[in-house]
Amino acid sequence: MDGDDLTPLNPVLRAAQATDADALAACIDAAYAQYVGRISDMPSVSDGCAEDIASNQVWVAVQDDQIVAGLVLVAGDGAMKLANLAVHPDHGGKGLGRKLIELSECEAKRQGFSEMRLNTHVDMPENVRLYQHLGWTEVSRSDNTVSMKKYLPND
Repeated sequence: MDGDDLTPLNPVLRAAQATDADALAACIDAAYAQYVGRISDMPSVSDGCAEDIASNQVWVAVQDDQIVAGLVLVAGDGAMKLANLAVHPDHGGKGLGRKLIELSECEAKRQGFSEMRLNTHVDMPENVRLYQHLGWTEVSRSDNTVSMKKYLPND
């Protein structure tokens, strides 16, 4: 059997560890690189990975010992915030982002939250459409920020 007949293994989703900070930052930078030329006020999206891992809820997707995606959740007052979701471009289009969003919703419900919130950039319309497709509602726009929320059903 040649290598083309093998299907790739699904990435393993696990809680991030302190030693993942640099690899997670590199993955986030790669994921957002496509927006750097489009968005003039693009903040540094990977700053603070070590602090996020220490202080928030961070998951990584690992395939072949490489971090290929990451998720940062911040428990807030009344809602779980999806603070960052990044999939390395080499692993995009395979449903990994959706899988991480599902994980975020399950974690939010498990922790007693009935609502999730997120902010994205107005110049990332494909992200807004994806979130809308997955049941999120746009609640406001302020300058370049699009704020969205999703109510989580009690199963």
